[in-house]
Amino acid sequence: MDAALAGSLQALALAGALALSYRPLGDYLARVLTSGKHLRAERGVYRLIGVNGDFDQSWTAYLRSVLAFSAVSVLFLYAFLRLQNHLWLSLGFPALRPALAWNTAASFVTNTNWQSYSGESTMGYLVQMAGLAVQNFLSAAVGIAVVAALIRGFSRDRTDRVGNFWVDVTRLTLRLLLPVSVVFAVVFVAAGMVENLHAFSGITTVSGGSQTLTGGPVASQEVIKELGTNGGGFYNANSAHPFENPNPLTDWLEIYLLLVISFSLPRTFGTMVGDRRQGYAIVAVMALIWIGSAGLLTLFEWQHHGSALQAAGAAMEGKEVRFGIPGSTLFGSSTTLTSTGAANSAHESYTALGGGVLLVDMMLGEIAPGGTGSGLYGMLILAIVTVFVAGLMVGRTPEYLGKKLGGREMKFASLYVLTTPAVVLIGTGTAMTFPAERAAMLNNGAHGFSEVLYAFTSSANNNGSAFAGLTATSTWWLTALGLAMLFGRLLPMIFVLALAGSLARQGPVPVTAGTLPTHRPLFVGMLLGVVLIVVGLTYFPALALGPLAEGLS
Repeated sequence: MDAALAGSLQALALAGALALSYRPLGDYLARVLTSGKHLRAERGVYRLIGVNGDFDQSWTAYLRSVLAFSAVSVLFLYAFLRLQNHLWLSLGFPALRPALAWNTAASFVTNTNWQSYSGESTMGYLVQMAGLAVQNFLSAAVGIAVVAALIRGFSRDRTDRVGNFWVDVTRLTLRLLLPVSVVFAVVFVAAGMVENLHAFSGITTVSGGSQTLTGGPVASQEVIKELGTNGGGFYNANSAHPFENPNPLTDWLEIYLLLVISFSLPRTFGTMVGDRRQGYAIVAVMALIWIGSAGLLTLFEWQHHGSALQAAGAAMEGKEVRFGIPGSTLFGSSTTLTSTGAANSAHESYTALGGGVLLVDMMLGEIAPGGTGSGLYGMLILAIVTVFVAGLMVGRTPEYLGKKLGGREMKFASLYVLTTPAVVLIGTGTAMTFPAERAAMLNNGAHGFSEVLYAFTSSANNNGSAFAGLTATSTWWLTALGLAMLFGRLLPMIFVLALAGSLARQGPVPVTAGTLPTHRPLFVGMLLGVVLIVVGLTYFPALALGPLAEGLS
C-alpha cells in the first residue's frame, strides 16, 4: 500500500476512535467528578490519610493540598532513587547521584518525565514500578483534579469552595486511570510487549556477537506512560524500542491512549457547566491545531532536499522503518501537543522545519489537546483572554459562561500566559550565557541553539521529549531543568486555582444581546487566532534564531 495512503488511513482511524470516545469517556469523567457517593476502596483511602471525603475545600486549601502532595512526592521519590541499591530487584544498579535523583524526582512528579539517564542501565524494577510508575498515575490525576476545580469555579455561584483535592485524585486514580491501565496492559502483552521480572539475558546475534537484553515490567508501565501523558520510557529508546512498541498496532494504540483523555475532557467541561456546546467549541480548536501540526510535520519530513533524503525517499534518519514517516510524524505531533514526551523516533534527526513544528507544538502550551487536565485548563485560560479581547473591541465588560471577567480574573489569566514563556526564555538565555553549559551542545550555530531552546521548552511545558544532541547531565543542567519543570508545573496551577476561587465567588450574570456567544464558529476562529498570535509574538524571536534560521539557510 502507498505510504501516504496508509498514513491517511491511520490518521482517519485514530480520529474516528477519538470521536467515538469523546462522549462516553467525557460523560463518565463528569460523573466521577460530581458523584456524591464514595466507593468502599475510596473510603479506605480517606481513612488512611485522614481526610473527610464529604468536605469541600476553598481554593487556597485546594492549592495547599496540591503543593504539599507534590513536595512529599518529590521527597519520597528522591529518597527512593538515592536508596535504590539497597532495595529488592535493584539488579545491582547503584544509587542515583544527588543531582540526577533530584532531576528525575522533579520530572516524574510534574508529569514531565524528562530522562537524563538510560532506563535499562540505571533503574531497578522496584524503582520503576513503585516509584516512577506510581508517579505516572498520581501526576496525571493531579492535572485532571486542577482543571476540575477550575470547571467548578465556572459552574458554582457565591461560594468559596472548589472541591476536595484528595477526593478528586483518589477517584481519578481508582475509577479511571487504574482500570484502563489494567485492560490495556493485557492488550499490550498480547500484542508482543514485554512484561516480566527477568534480569539480564545474554544472546548470540546473527553475526556471532553477544548482546545483553533486559526484560522487565514494561507493558504495565507503558500504558500509564501514554494514558497519563507522562512519556517516561522503560528503555532509553522509549517508544522506538521493540520491547516498548513492537509493531504498528501498538504504535497506533499508544497514540490513541496519549490523546484520548485530553480530547474527551472538553465534553466533561461542557457537561459540568451545563452547556455541552462549549465543549464542542473547545475540542474543535484542539482538533484544528492537532490536524495542522501533524500535516505540516509530515510534509516537512517528506521533502526530498539533499542526496540522502532523495535516496531514502524521505527524511528517514532517526525513524523506525516499521513505522515510516506517517507513523513517526503522527506520534511526534501528538506527543508534543500533549505533555507526553514519549517518542518513537529521534526528534533531533527531524528536518530543521520539522523540528520547529515540534517546538511550536510545545510552545503553544500543549493545549491541542494538551496533558491530562493541563491542556484543558490552558485552553480555558486562552478562552478567557479571547473573550476579554472581544469585549474590548465592542466596549463591553467581558463575560464567559455567566461570569464577569474583571481586573482580578485577567491578572490571573495574564500571569498564567506569561509564566511558562518566562521560564523557557530566561532558562535558555542563561544557559547560552555560560561557555561551560554551551559545551553540552553537540552542534554549534542555529541547531545548537535549538537544542537548548528545546530542552527548556520541553521542561517548562512538562513535556519531556528532547533533542538528543544536548548532553544535559552536568549538575548545572540537571538542577536548572529540574527547577524549570517545577516552576512550569506549579506556578500555572497557582494562578488556575486562584482564578477558580475568584469565579466561584461570583453570582451568575444574565445573558443579554451583547453577550458574546462562545459556542459558535466565530468564537472558535477567534480563539484559534489568539492561540497562534500569543505564541507567535512571544516565541518568534527565539524561533528565528533556531529552527527558522536553520531551515531557511
